Amino acid sequence: MGKKIVFVGAGGFMGTLCRFGLSEAVPAPAGGFPLMILLINLAGCLFLGWFLTCGLSSTSISAETRLLIGTGFTGSFTTFSTFTVDTIRLIHNGQGFVALLYILLSTFGGILMSLFGVWLGRAMNARQEGETL
Repeated sequence: MGKKIVFVGAGGFMGTLCRFGLSEAVPAPAGGFPLMILLINLAGCLFLGWFLTCGLSSTSISAETRLLIGTGFTGSFTTFSTFTVDTIRLIHNGQGFVALLYILLSTFGGILMSLFGVWLGRAMNARQEGETL
């Protein structure tokens, strides 16, 4: 259990730093649309769909690496809590339509990106299996 915590924690540390760096590099304007958080979350959905599809079918990716990258890094890189706070901030600023757009883009965009990641992972797995046969 202790070893697993170290892998998740190390990945979480790296994911948090990456998210912080990106959101600092392209901050949302005061009261404006949180574009960078949306892009971070969509990228995380795409990546996790791809990584878990490839990682679960690959014996070359260890359980520790899955914890480090899938749970730790991606879990802390993406941020549901910031999404919800940004949505509330938009509503409180009288931007109900923008908040609704943010919710729809985040939710449906996230699902689509995850599906695309899974599709991409399956395509890559099929290609590798075809090459090794």
